[in-house]
Amino acid sequence: MRNKFSPPTGKLTTVVGKPIMLIGDDIDTDRIIPARFLKCVSFDNLGQSVFADDRKKLDGRHPFDLEKNQGASILIVNSNFGCGSSREHAPQALLRWGIRTIIGESFAEIFYSNCIAIGVPCFTLSKELIKNIQNIKNQDNDLFEINILESTVKYGSMKLNLEIKNSSKKMFLSGEWDATSTLLENLNLIEKKINELPYVKFNKSLH
Repeated sequence: MRNKFSPPTGKLTTVVGKPIMLIGDDIDTDRIIPARFLKCVSFDNLGQSVFADDRKKLDGRHPFDLEKNQGASILIVNSNFGCGSSREHAPQALLRWGIRTIIGESFAEIFYSNCIAIGVPCFTLSKELIKNIQNIKNQDNDLFEINILESTVKYGSMKLNLEIKNSSKKMFLSGEWDATSTLLENLNLIEKKINELPYVKFNKSLH
């Protein structure tokens, strides 16, 4: 069972969803989405193959296969998550499975940037706090509420301060992370710039 995919767009201020705990340091992009799945023409169906090899080894016991985690959208990880190759397929696969936000001890830099580019905020917490969260026995009705403006996460009576780069936070709050929407909102400026280009004017004069 996979989560229904609906891509994020525009400004992002909050994320509310069930958490899914993935324990382990240095989980690389080849584990997130094995290389044989990189031949795809589009990213649309990558969600079904996320952690394919790990899930096969665990035969239904992987966190992404457990019934209680279906519908989860907030991934809790440990240190150096997303290390290895720079393949953008890794965050794309997570997004298409249903992950909307990741909270971890640390992230590989390129993986982090690829997540930001598709609207998946990545927050950091200390090793101790991440361990405490991962030990929570989440139930079907348990929800995390992440406030991007305040950089906080609420869970029941618990409220923790998260860390995120200021530049990334500004992009989410303004919607600038979403290049497609930004372009569509500024079609008049694009048209104006096209009309100002001398070679465009020249081509038009030939017709």
